[in-house]
Amino acid sequence: MKRKVKNVLVFMVLSIFSFGLVAESLSSESQNPEKMILTVDEATNYAIKNSRTLKVSAIDVEIAKLKKDNAWNVFVPSVQISGTMSRSNEVTDSSAMMEGIMKALSEMMTSTPGGGSSGSSSDTSTSSEPKEADHWKAVGNVSVNWNFSFALFEAYRTTVSNYEAGLISYEQSVKQTERDVKKMFYGMLLMQENLKLQQEMLENAKMRMEQAAISYRNGQVPELSYLQAQVTYENKRPTVLEMEQTIAQQMNTFAFLLGLPYGTKLELVGTIEPEFITVDSNELVEKYLTNRLDVQGLYKNIELVSHGLKASTLQTYTPALALSYGFQPVVMDITKNWFEDENNMDNGSFSVTLAWNLTNILPFSSNMVSLRETKKNLEKLELSVVTVLQSGEMEIASLVDKLKKCESSISAMEYNVELAEKAYNMTYEAYRVGTTEILDVRDSESQLSQAKLGLLNEKYTYLTTLLDLEYAINAKL
Repeated sequence: MKRKVKNVLVFMVLSIFSFGLVAESLSSESQNPEKMILTVDEATNYAIKNSRTLKVSAIDVEIAKLKKDNAWNVFVPSVQISGTMSRSNEVTDSSAMMEGIMKALSEMMTSTPGGGSSGSSSDTSTSSEPKEADHWKAVGNVSVNWNFSFALFEAYRTTVSNYEAGLISYEQSVKQTERDVKKMFYGMLLMQENLKLQQEMLENAKMRMEQAAISYRNGQVPELSYLQAQVTYENKRPTVLEMEQTIAQQMNTFAFLLGLPYGTKLELVGTIEPEFITVDSNELVEKYLTNRLDVQGLYKNIELVSHGLKASTLQTYTPALALSYGFQPVVMDITKNWFEDENNMDNGSFSVTLAWNLTNILPFSSNMVSLRETKKNLEKLELSVVTVLQSGEMEIASLVDKLKKCESSISAMEYNVELAEKAYNMTYEAYRVGTTEILDVRDSESQLSQAKLGLLNEKYTYLTTLLDLEYAINAKL
């Protein structure tokens, strides 16, 4: 019995211990969720696949494609089938009345003389009255209508152009998303590099404080030097903590823009090290200016307006043709066989109509005023193309100049960083041997940090300028 109780107690202890290990494991997993590692290309592709704005644009393109694929349906005739059962309040069909009269006369001629005549007149009056079936008629209808106008061809072309314009708009949205995500990615890398510099400066300040404390205890430096080192370290700590919180918030925002769930931890893999390229603004303008998406969009809008103008012109100066065929069988007596030739008749017809609205060709008519307005809008679009081309040429030249300036600045700043590092190392060694003050070390370190941060900023500017240039010419460089 005691052994059994002992086994139970051992089992309970092991269960509690195992439960504690599982709980600790789950707690550690919830506190340290697995990070999602992204490169700049992976982040861009993820944003394009999960962007809600792009998904809406893609649906619009699918709708335009559906209309384009079925745009030929404007030439399909309209076919309608219907059937009607109707009851008239009064019978107006003379055939039913004549049938009753003829029946009554036939009975009078075959009846015997005498008192039978009164019965015959009663039957006659009864037979001449319409029956319930005489109030009802069955009418079927099959109608085929086909309308034709030369403007339908332009309507078809307009539908196709609308789809092509939607493709251009969607491509522009994708390119813009791609550029913006890459800019944000490099911006996050820049903030992280800046944080590393600040953390390095904080660590250096801590080392100087500890060294100053040792030197003060050994009587090598006055208390003021130790206090100054301690104040420098303590002042630097809040700045680094605040920067860490800012980066964490910006990382959450970046994850949200990528379409990731809130709280997803990201680790960005990449460097701010641009590859310099040699470009000539004149060559880029000559080769890629008309390849710009805004220019293509304007050209497509001009095409759409031109199709509309041609359609309105054709509607104004050409007649419209309408073909109509109708088959309308009418059953005279619903109590008899509906398919006998004597019991039904066809009220259908075939018609050909040629219509031309002469009012629309009058110079003061609303149609002609609308045509002239459309022509003016077309002229405005053509002027807009010239403006966009000139603006695009200026933008490309400006971005190329900015790239060249950044490249020169990066070369100069790299040399400046080398000098600042050398100056800082010499100042720090002099401080260690006691030939210079700690303020000199701080100034030298600050200059080194500014030089490194300035170099990073200039490299970031080069990368983002290159992204803007590729977006401006709609091509990879």
